[in-house]
Amino acid sequence: MKDNPMRLCVFCGSNAGQDPLYLAMARALGEALAAGGIDLVYGGASVGLMGAVADAVLAKGGHVTGVMPQALVDKEIAHRGLSDLRVVGSMHERKALMAELADGFIALPGGLGTFEELFEVWTWAQLGYHRKPCALLNAGGFYDKLADFLDDVVARGFVKPVHRAMLIVENEPAALIEAIRAYEPPKVDKWIKAGER
Repeated sequence: MKDNPMRLCVFCGSNAGQDPLYLAMARALGEALAAGGIDLVYGGASVGLMGAVADAVLAKGGHVTGVMPQALVDKEIAHRGLSDLRVVGSMHERKALMAELADGFIALPGGLGTFEELFEVWTWAQLGYHRKPCALLNAGGFYDKLADFLDDVVARGFVKPVHRAMLIVENEPAALIEAIRAYEPPKVDKWIKAGER
């Protein structure tokens, strides 16, 4: 038995989006994490999908660690009911600490910050900086067009199929968590071969 529970970092919007399904899916993910004994690491906000997933974990007795820069805490959007709130100096520190604390990463629907966080940790996995799973919870088909675009990028020769396959995509929280638990990182010696440009 592991001494420490799995900790998954969730990237998602500080807004709720227009479709009520996004909030419902954030809550469902939070409930599934708590039910599975998985701790949540996230950006620390009380608003939008971020607040919804944290509230759902807490309501089921789960553990939530939030990481937020002081400038955002000063704007009073920090969640005051978390198990653990880490206040850092910058967005760079925030991302680095979330990555350090987490055993894997999930992106719910979100905007530019969510995309940037997801692509950064996925790039780190491609480069071999970590071997943690990266995943999309494709709520209501939110990421369908992104998945199609990524497949096209593979077809055009800019992403290797083995690296595309590293990104887990599931439509429901239970299936996503199961896939994350089963994830085996690919054995890739080099991400780019000598002579490739």
